[in-house]
Amino acid sequence: MSQLHDGVHWLKPGQVAERAGVAVSTLHHYESVGLIRSRRTPGNRREYRRDTLRVLAFIRASQRVGISLERIRAALDELPQEGLPTKRDWARISRQWHDELTDRIEHLTALRDSFSNCIGCGCLSLKSCPYSNPDDVLGLEGPGPRRFP
Repeated sequence: MSQLHDGVHWLKPGQVAERAGVAVSTLHHYESVGLIRSRRTPGNRREYRRDTLRVLAFIRASQRVGISLERIRAALDELPQEGLPTKRDWARISRQWHDELTDRIEHLTALRDSFSNCIGCGCLSLKSCPYSNPDDVLGLEGPGPRRFP
């Protein structure tokens, strides 16, 4: 592991991928969409700061609860570009997503509690199904398809 004079530790892509539990190609993708950054060595190889591991953990946790990469990137853009984010920085992001996550939890809980009825129903009705079209929100937009597979 190389170390710069300012105490920043740099890791090779394979080291980061192994420790974060992702593929190296995932690192490259996240970098291409602006979620993480690397530097190039004199031999033109990527290196990532060790604190990239914390950012990757945040990305993976956010994705697990359904936050899009676009929203994750917007949140990461609010973090300090130099130095480590503080507990206060992470708490600010948490507050921003709190209500949305609460709504998702409530919806998933309702779905979980009624899922066997939904599967057993067999209605296949997008018009009246309270799970695939709650409160007929899509019907407010007029006739025709609204979702893509």
